[in-house]
Amino acid sequence: MSGTLAAGAHGFLSPTGIEIAFLLVGLVTLGAAVLTVTTRQLVHAALWLVVALGGLAVEYLLLTAEFIAWVQVLIYVGSVVVLLLFGLMLTKAPIGRSPDADSGNRPVALAVAGAAAIALVWVVLDAFRSTWIGVHGQVQGSTKVTGEVLFRHWVLPFEALSVLLLAALVGAIVLSRKRRADERADEEER
Repeated sequence: MSGTLAAGAHGFLSPTGIEIAFLLVGLVTLGAAVLTVTTRQLVHAALWLVVALGGLAVEYLLLTAEFIAWVQVLIYVGSVVVLLLFGLMLTKAPIGRSPDADSGNRPVALAVAGAAAIALVWVVLDAFRSTWIGVHGQVQGSTKVTGEVLFRHWVLPFEALSVLLLAALVGAIVLSRKRRADERADEEER
C-alpha cells in the first residue's frame, strides 16, 4: 500500500461532497461579509450580515457542531441583527444611500483590515500548529463538551457580552429619546 490510499480514504485532490459544500458556503459567506462592509446602505449592510452569519451557522453544521450552529442562529442572526436593525430604526438612519457611511479613509481601512487578517491567520496557525483532533473521543461540537467548556472557562466573557449588548440597547433608546425631545423643542420654538 505504499503510495496509494486505502479504500474509502480521500486525498487532497479528491475532496468529498461535504468538503466541496464547505468550500462553496465559505465563499458565499466571505462574499456576504465583504458586501457587509462595502455597501453604502446601512439596512443592506445589516441584511448582508444576516447572510454572513447564516453562512457561518451552515459551516458549523457541516462540521457536525449542531449546538454551536443553533446558538449562532439564535443569538447572532436572531438577536444581534434584530438589535442592530432596531437601533437603525430608532436613530432614524437613512434607508437609501448614506453619504455619512463613507468617511473617505478606504485605503487606511483596507490596510488595517489586511494587517488584522494577516495577524489573525498567523496567530491561529501558530496556536494550532501541533494540535491534533482526537477522532475517537467525544465530538468537539457536542452539547456536553461545549457546555462544559462554556460554563467552566467562558462564563465571565459570556456575561460581559450580554451586559455590553444591554448597554447598546439602552444607549440606542436614550439617543432616540434625546433626538425626539430636541425635535419637540425645535417645533415649540417655531
